[in-house]
Amino acid sequence: MSMQRREFISMAALAAVAGAALLYQSAGYAEAPGAKAAAMPDFSGIWWHSSLPGPEPLASGPTGLKNLSRDKAGVSNYDQLVGDYHNPILKPKTAAAVKKFGELSLAGITFPSPANQCWPMPVPYIYKNFGIQIFQKPDITTIIHDQNQEVRRIRMNVPHPAKVVPSWCGDSVGHYEGDTLVIDTIGTRTDRPFAMIDLYGTPYSDKLHVVERYRLVSYEEAKEGIERDAKENRLSRVGRDRNYRGTHLQLVYTVEDPEVFTMPWSATVTYGRGSDDWEERVCAENIHEYYNNKNSDVPQADKPDF
Repeated sequence: MSMQRREFISMAALAAVAGAALLYQSAGYAEAPGAKAAAMPDFSGIWWHSSLPGPEPLASGPTGLKNLSRDKAGVSNYDQLVGDYHNPILKPKTAAAVKKFGELSLAGITFPSPANQCWPMPVPYIYKNFGIQIFQKPDITTIIHDQNQEVRRIRMNVPHPAKVVPSWCGDSVGHYEGDTLVIDTIGTRTDRPFAMIDLYGTPYSDKLHVVERYRLVSYEEAKEGIERDAKENRLSRVGRDRNYRGTHLQLVYTVEDPEVFTMPWSATVTYGRGSDDWEERVCAENIHEYYNNKNSDVPQADKPDF
């Protein structure tokens, strides 16, 4: 091969790499394909949180709803889900919806939700699940939740499509910012029963946008979130080892939806280690409320329609 031809090929290759870098950066990513990638943090294994109804409201600033109904210990009363409809993040129509659900709960009526009606849980409702496993590959990250083995698949280092097709958990894309996994979700289905983002019945619209940031932290870093959790939520004995003092996985997430909220708001979920058991759980429709010793109020038909 002549010297001139080798120089031409070399220049063309450099131009191609530069063009790819420019295209990648224009899509909103800092590094181009072929650039030396930082090592992915290792989120493998089973992680648990143990709080209900969760998650962990921030100590200050715009944050998720707390439960107005408290038990004898002063924490959230899981048997009465009365979301704080006074929270300034709620628009008036949203506050009215939350208040209505709370009144039903105070009256002893368990209002239907994705969890108790066996429907897929949208983000961030899905954080109700105690356990998660994260499987990491360069092109896709998969998150499995312990209840009903609900699965989320996050495409890595790509933008959302120009036209998002709404789905149960929305369209999620992700990337790493140093030691942090960042997941951006839009396009969550609204044409579905029980369209709510928390256990208090807070609704959402097709403008729902959730950004999650997962990071490994020391116990000392995690302690503040764990303490906020213990002050707010009922702690379950499922999964998590409360004496665990090793590395924790902390999720900080931000929610915005201009149709239902007055401003973006954030909360945290702090996961630790615990049981290595990953049981198969199937949500079976059952109208009997064992905790109230009665059947749920469901539509009744005088005669079969088939």
